[in-house]
Amino acid sequence: MRAFIRPVVTSLSIASLAAVLAVLPAGGAFAQGKMAPAPAQGGKMAPAPAAPPPQQQLKQIALTEKQIDGAVAASKEMDPITAKLQPNAKPDPKVIAQLEGVAKKNGFASYDEYNNVMDNIGLVFSGIDSASKKYVGTEAVTKAQIAEVQADKKMSPKDKKAALDDLNMALKEPGPDVQNKGNIDLVVKNYDKLLPIMGDSQN
Repeated sequence: MRAFIRPVVTSLSIASLAAVLAVLPAGGAFAQGKMAPAPAQGGKMAPAPAAPPPQQQLKQIALTEKQIDGAVAASKEMDPITAKLQPNAKPDPKVIAQLEGVAKKNGFASYDEYNNVMDNIGLVFSGIDSASKKYVGTEAVTKAQIAEVQADKKMSPKDKKAALDDLNMALKEPGPDVQNKGNIDLVVKNYDKLLPIMGDSQN
């Protein structure tokens, strides 16, 4: 049975780290939350709509190729660090220092800047159709996922209801529009490179 879980990018600062660790699942990453997904075309998992929580304001920026490369490299180093975190654990200054170090090593001024870049990538990524690898918008992707879940005869009624509930909720709160249109071309161009850190391609 497919696991209907997919990352959703959220904006998390060092200042909010304590609150994050209190709810972060074991093995989760600071820059990525979890949300029930739907299978994409061709039996693959597509990224769920990614929008920052209402209480957090996304600072939209114009992305660069260097930031994309830095985010990919940094994510690979940060995952082993965040995977060791335990839920409800008190923020460890050593862990925070490690994350800051990884961010700076990969060209970011801080861990907060890394998170902001990830958020901007996620804002575009959530609107890319995984089959065509073209940007169609978050609403179109979500509607397509809803149709696929409804047509999936292999899912249990319980899993189908949970996935549809999450997708319908995402449809009601699609998040902000992409302000920097150049980000769309850049993220689409780097789709395959970003897929491993932005969403699962199987399961």
